[in-house]
Amino acid sequence: MKFQEMPKQQLQALLESLRAVYEDVKAKGLKLDMSRGKPGADQLDLSDELLTAVTAQNGARSLDGTDCRNYGVLDGLPEVKELFAAMLGVEPANIIVAGNSSLNIMFDYISQCMTHGALGEPWMKQGAVKFACPCPGYDRHFTILEYFGIEMINVPMLADGPDMDVMEQTVKDPAVKGFFCVPKYSNPEGKTFSDETVRRIAALQPAAKDFRIIWDNAYCVHDLFETGDTLLNIHRECEKNGNADMVIEVTSTSKITYPGAGLSAVAASAANIAAIKKRMFAQTIGHDKINQLRHARFLGGMQGVKEQMKRHAAILAPKFQSVLDALEKELGGKGIARWNNPRGGYFISLDVLGGCAKRTVALCKEAGVVLTPAGATFPYGKDPDDSNIRIAPTFPPVAELETAVALLCLCVQIAAAEKILAD
Repeated sequence: MKFQEMPKQQLQALLESLRAVYEDVKAKGLKLDMSRGKPGADQLDLSDELLTAVTAQNGARSLDGTDCRNYGVLDGLPEVKELFAAMLGVEPANIIVAGNSSLNIMFDYISQCMTHGALGEPWMKQGAVKFACPCPGYDRHFTILEYFGIEMINVPMLADGPDMDVMEQTVKDPAVKGFFCVPKYSNPEGKTFSDETVRRIAALQPAAKDFRIIWDNAYCVHDLFETGDTLLNIHRECEKNGNADMVIEVTSTSKITYPGAGLSAVAASAANIAAIKKRMFAQTIGHDKINQLRHARFLGGMQGVKEQMKRHAAILAPKFQSVLDALEKELGGKGIARWNNPRGGYFISLDVLGGCAKRTVALCKEAGVVLTPAGATFPYGKDPDDSNIRIAPTFPPVAELETAVALLCLCVQIAAAEKILAD
């Protein structure tokens, strides 16, 4: 029965019984964390052969003879560029291999645009700088923009990606210089942009000629099932519209191998690649080629990546299913929550009754379960409906995950009952 349809006395009695259960759980002294999308230890174990992929016995030279122990090779080993090119559907010449963090690439690129421009005048010399922000979205994107003082404009996410009617209006402002997005298995909603959405993005005609789409394709190979979602190639679509310079795509091996010791890459047009390499020449002698070499040897190529991701999926799919089962069992049909059923990525997005997300997260924290802060999936940490909660089910073992989700469902119901009774 929906909470909103219950007689007040019945809902009050239910709330009291829920609070009693909550106090019992709270007394257990739980210390569980579902705040970030981190791989579990069993996933990290899948890549331990990386640690012996480069030894004195098998040598530290790449396929082209580069001694990876020394200086040089600014934009990445050829075999690693080929691997990322295959992952992203571009030519190796359009790839730069970087360090362990695609977040670093994005931060550095925005910094470069602010001080030296995006193939034009520096953004910081053009007055106000704004970004469109599809949301709910990835909190670290918003953090980068806030750091540089870039004004953020909310653009709603629909079932097939950003609301393109709103986006097309928003980019008519010449101060709007771009937007970040996670186009496949979006963070946090697990949505993949439809072909039509990708085509409309590629066909944008922003007032700002130095407009940039930061295409954060973090989950490009992160399917939970044998048949995953497909994403239209943004570079090909942009080229068709004369917008080849408009997109900067990034990805990494963070959730393929080791998040703390992986590789990242950027894919972009020849002009953008040249501008990024010019900045990198002043910034670094080159990234860790030993790490690049061991990844090339361990993964071998795209087939190796696919096999690795099947092993990850075998670990992750049961975790996602346990969360989805619990949500359906405890919250289904009660009119106080809805959630996505992602086919890949690292998150489940839960929308609770409006005005209840902060209260739900606070109740969970008080009882020993840490979630991503309510509001984090919106610019400035301000969810206008106070409803969205990002669930990260990947790190805890299944038993701990079940305990944490049971508490979460309990807290969702308590917060909802309190809100309905108060209203």
